[in-house]
Amino acid sequence: MHGCPKPKIQKVIFWLRDHKDFKKYFEPRVVSLGPIHLGMPKYQLGEKYKLVLACDFIKSSGKGIRDLYSKIEEKIKELRDCYEVEVTKDYNDESLAWLLFLDGCAVLQYICCATHKKLKDLNIKMDSVVFGQQDIFLLENQLPYRLLKWLMSLSEIKKELEDSINIYFPNQESLHSQEKPEELRISMDGEPIHLLDLRRTTLLGKPQPVSDFFQTRQEFKDWQPYLKLQGLKRVGIHLKPSGNSCLRNISFAKFLYGRLYLPPITVDDTTKSKFLNLIAYEMCPNFQNDYGVTSYICFLDELIDEAKDVMDLRKAGILYHFLSSDEEVAQLFNDISKDLAANPEIYTDVKSQIHKHFLNKFHRLTFQFMHDHFSAPWTMIIFFFSISALVLSILQTISADRWS
Repeated sequence: MHGCPKPKIQKVIFWLRDHKDFKKYFEPRVVSLGPIHLGMPKYQLGEKYKLVLACDFIKSSGKGIRDLYSKIEEKIKELRDCYEVEVTKDYNDESLAWLLFLDGCAVLQYICCATHKKLKDLNIKMDSVVFGQQDIFLLENQLPYRLLKWLMSLSEIKKELEDSINIYFPNQESLHSQEKPEELRISMDGEPIHLLDLRRTTLLGKPQPVSDFFQTRQEFKDWQPYLKLQGLKRVGIHLKPSGNSCLRNISFAKFLYGRLYLPPITVDDTTKSKFLNLIAYEMCPNFQNDYGVTSYICFLDELIDEAKDVMDLRKAGILYHFLSSDEEVAQLFNDISKDLAANPEIYTDVKSQIHKHFLNKFHRLTFQFMHDHFSAPWTMIIFFFSISALVLSILQTISADRWS
């Protein structure tokens, strides 16, 4: 993506705005950040919380409000350019500078307090904390990351603020990783665009090598029917959790059985909003990207067809959920992936290897034999004792012949 223009902060693309639950998944619940949703009556409580957080940030910065605000005022042209013109056209420089200053201070203090478990000290209600956490990752609620960077640089606790971001994001996205949160440092090419961009980078992890799609597509052009989990099980492919939660960390390995490695994922009430906003970000017209999140969701949807598939993912230690049923989880991924187009070059190697495994008659026949004859534990025990008895009988015969 080097040399590509950075995407500007904008509204959700028009055709996603027709989503039947658009307000539920794309609009803030508690707090409006930036200019897009400012002034709506339902965010009055959120405005009070922002003032509390901003005042706490200024106090802990060791600087006066004028010292902090003057930097934002000085850079307002640059900050305005981070937004689409349509979004900021109704704001003069002074009103936009004050809005961004207040919101930037509030967001940084929120992340710092959330990381150090101090939000309750500010008398912010727990439901507002939960919804506020969801609100800061909405596409239409984004603030330029350079705004946050400048505010951090002016604070006397700059290091603490930076560390809070480095800890907060891995803690949010890697609940079941084998790596420690402090080891999951954010790796990016250049400065993030905003916090949603940072979330995407944290989730995806490092880019994986991509094979030539046009070279391998003929190898598995009719492989899709076998990608469903029940189809994979029938050809002896087992599910295993990857070493970390990065969405790109999907791989396939061949032993006597095949093994499909998938990153662990937690599903709860915020999952749908989280992925829909990441997908909406990848769809921004001026954002050149590989559609990594979109492709992951499409891949997962190809695996999951019914509640039984979700149960298999749970048993394999890959999927954890807090919804009412496995069926609800299956429906969630089916809903998110509706009308999405994945990047055909992503997961090409994995799909090709799965297809080759399916075409290998030895693997299929071996697994079918094991499944037909040893699917129950007692059949394996009987087989073991039968073999043992046969071996002992042969040894006794040989021994008797030698003595005679």
